[in-house]
Amino acid sequence: MITLTAIRSTDQSLLTGLCQLLSDAVHGGASVGFLAPLSPEDARQYWEHVYLSLDDGLYLWVAKEQGKVVGSVQLSTCTKQNGSHRAEIQKLFVLSEHRGQGISSLLMRAAESFAHQLGRSLLVLDTEAGSLAETIYRHLGWQRVGEIPDYAASPDGTLQPTVYYYKFSTAHD
Repeated sequence: MITLTAIRSTDQSLLTGLCQLLSDAVHGGASVGFLAPLSPEDARQYWEHVYLSLDDGLYLWVAKEQGKVVGSVQLSTCTKQNGSHRAEIQKLFVLSEHRGQGISSLLMRAAESFAHQLGRSLLVLDTEAGSLAETIYRHLGWQRVGEIPDYAASPDGTLQPTVYYYKFSTAHD
């Protein structure tokens, strides 16, 4: 059974699992801001930075199965006065051996619902063009708005296009 937990402060007990999650994504070819090989220290530093940002408009959800971290997603609220109605979905991760079980949908719905509770009516995200994530986002009702060629390097260093999506937030049961 998958359980979702909203993480609002540093939880060192999750750090190893979160580092494994990031490493799995990078070494699996996901364009998430890192080049391969990802060192354990770089993964740890990334998650420690996320923990520090939890007091500054960043929200984190972790999916676990039998105590093991199997997924996560982040929601970053815009801090600009003219952007107080929007937020960005970031870093949706699911361990490769747990994909296809609906974990991405659970995580996305949790983040979308929370954004709605915060009064964030517009959600945005970006992902690598042609990635599996695109299929997930479209399935969840996200609207593709454009593509930028050669936007980010994949883990192997190859430049890849990025696509942008938006969705108006709604409450989820």
